[in-house]
Amino acid sequence: MFEAAELGHHIDDKTFAQTAPNVREALLEAQYTLLERRDFPVVILVSGVDGAGKSETVNLLNAWMDPRHIQTHGLGAPTEEEAMRPPMWRYWRRLPPKGEIGIFFGSWYNAPINGRVVGGQSDHDLEAAVTRIVRFERMLVEEGVLLLKFWFHLSRDAQKKRLTALEKNPRTSWRVTKEDWKRFGHYDEFRSVSEHTLRETSTGDAPWLVVEGVDESYRSLTVAKHLLATMKARLAQPERPHRRIHDAPLPTPIDNLRVLDALDLDRKIARKDFEPELDKWQGRLAKLLRARKFGKRSAVVVFEGMDAAGKGGAIRRVTAALDARQYDVYQFAAPTEEERAQPYLWRFWRHLPRHGKLAVFDRSWYGRVLVERVEGLCGQPAWMRAYQEINDFEEQLVESGIIVVKFWLAISKEEQLRRFQAREKVAFKRFKITADDWRNREKWDDYVRAASDMIERTGTEIAPWTLVEAEDKNYARIKVLKTLVGSLEAAL
Repeated sequence: MFEAAELGHHIDDKTFAQTAPNVREALLEAQYTLLERRDFPVVILVSGVDGAGKSETVNLLNAWMDPRHIQTHGLGAPTEEEAMRPPMWRYWRRLPPKGEIGIFFGSWYNAPINGRVVGGQSDHDLEAAVTRIVRFERMLVEEGVLLLKFWFHLSRDAQKKRLTALEKNPRTSWRVTKEDWKRFGHYDEFRSVSEHTLRETSTGDAPWLVVEGVDESYRSLTVAKHLLATMKARLAQPERPHRRIHDAPLPTPIDNLRVLDALDLDRKIARKDFEPELDKWQGRLAKLLRARKFGKRSAVVVFEGMDAAGKGGAIRRVTAALDARQYDVYQFAAPTEEERAQPYLWRFWRHLPRHGKLAVFDRSWYGRVLVERVEGLCGQPAWMRAYQEINDFEEQLVESGIIVVKFWLAISKEEQLRRFQAREKVAFKRFKITADDWRNREKWDDYVRAASDMIERTGTEIAPWTLVEAEDKNYARIKVLKTLVGSLEAAL
């Protein structure tokens, strides 16, 4: 793959001077069209060997286009804040919205390649990282991202010459570090691992373009022309609608399994036993979150269930046991305009907790396979692939040390009606009942089918679902607390 980038491509100054203004003008025009349409974002990865012109090319793109609508991220080692979250968090939170361009100078390829060459990681570790990257990039493309990947290459002799020249120049000597020379000492290993990684991740959705880095004019025009051609081709396609179609036909069910129908909703706890049990489990929960071991971990607690199933009451019993500085509660409804401009999981990634904290999600990333599926807010291909995307997401959380606990609170259709009617009669509870709640009751069976499919396909060994019989609110609250305590104790 790298051989073609070692042929000594060169563009003379005259040719560059004649060509560059036209390319620059066309790039700027394409950028403004992108900004006006706001139909998709552009993500540009700039990677490659040290001294191959990556920084100069990033600066060139910012100079040739409007830098106000380009987000450039020069990423090195994770910061202390980033190290307290899953590795991909730092990239997710920097993804550009639709209409904008994001340049990643240092990307999700750095860690697996460096880890394999100088970090003591194995071939198996590299393959696992490559597999995850391919799925991540496929998800970005499916979500509408235009993803371009540039790898800047130099031969061993060319890299040595380039680093030496930079080091001797007083104006550029700061750009060459001991780490650069250390990596140069592993040139052959880096080349082998990098070529393998690029070969495995150069897909139809997100191919690599390997750019020879010796000649500045050549690499500049190569990158600019490729970016221009790719943007123009995408802009020539019909605009995608900004909103999902609400009247789409209900997708065909995956199967007829309805695990929720098997629950015994008559389970109760005696009123006299509730307060002692509540004190017991809240006390144990408070102690766990103050434990020194939890200071190096974090927890994500997901609450899903039918409307009026008691999610809010269960959440309040959890948070009542804790110092308000230890937790955050996030409630999710329909995506905002900002959130619709990003890939679906973005609004959840950005709220992941740092070490020592617990994050409660009142509704969550499961909306895509529940409300969006049932209401036709996304197409069948989107919610079908969401199962795998969600499992990948939760696997990354668990691998990074986050304890994931998921609850589905279940009630009968008759109990839901009773609670709806009761809410309408109490002044301070009227805000809890909306026209959408009544409308959703008409699709009760569809929601049960969707929830059953969700539980079956996303109830994994590392992030299982706990089904909570919530007809009796006090029983549900104790089961939630007891399960959460048990999960934290097992993990710590």
